[in-house]
Amino acid sequence: MTSTPDAPDVPALELRGLRREFGEKVAVDDVDLAVPAGSFFGMVGPNGAGKTTALSMAVGLLRPSAGQALVQGVDVWSDPVEAKRRLGVLPDGLALPERLTGGELLTYWGRFRGMPRDVVAARAQELLRILELGEAEQLGTLVGEYSTGMRKKIGLATALLHTPRVLVLDEPYEAVDPVSARVLTRILRRFTQTGGSVIISSHVMALVEQLCDRVAIVADGRVAVEGTLDQVRAGSTLEDRFVELVGAPEPDEEELAWIGG
Repeated sequence: MTSTPDAPDVPALELRGLRREFGEKVAVDDVDLAVPAGSFFGMVGPNGAGKTTALSMAVGLLRPSAGQALVQGVDVWSDPVEAKRRLGVLPDGLALPERLTGGELLTYWGRFRGMPRDVVAARAQELLRILELGEAEQLGTLVGEYSTGMRKKIGLATALLHTPRVLVLDEPYEAVDPVSARVLTRILRRFTQTGGSVIISSHVMALVEQLCDRVAIVADGRVAVEGTLDQVRAGSTLEDRFVELVGAPEPDEEELAWIGG
């Protein structure tokens, strides 16, 4: 039985006993996580904590060693077509066709998904304008010539094009200038206000505090804590709570003593 999109009692994204091993290394260690529908959810953790691996399994880019990932109750691996219809993804290290313009990429992507040509054309034009890629399109700039920030924005456009109800975005603000960041924030807030759900990973604690209403801190392949932003902060800042849970090495006064002469 297929769940009803946006049903409030069905998590937008759910991980059940999700595990991934690379040889003897356990990258994601039996993670259980439920992202409530309509939430703006942040996943934070140090490098190598397992965030990207977990999200890659959650959206169908990496097969788990064990466990399940469900989008609005639909299993990503047993029913991938239906799950990905509901899902928009901006993965880490997004690979894009280099010899297309942004508009050509969106046209190809929409037609690949079976969307009507006129719908694709209208949405592509609007996305390029709102994401400030219209001038590059007019100049015939190829995606291979895009800056890192522009690539993030065209990647977000591909994630939004087919009107998904769940967005999973890995470091969406990386290398994006402050003006463009405000545009992205406006788009994502509108997405959640209309009932959509957003899951982002980020290393920037202040950004997560500004955007997210729920947060999970991931360390050593496990969820160390998850809940509302206030629950996770526990009366402190998110950064202080992060350091408390993840741990930070105490600096040695003798290290790098040569700095500063």
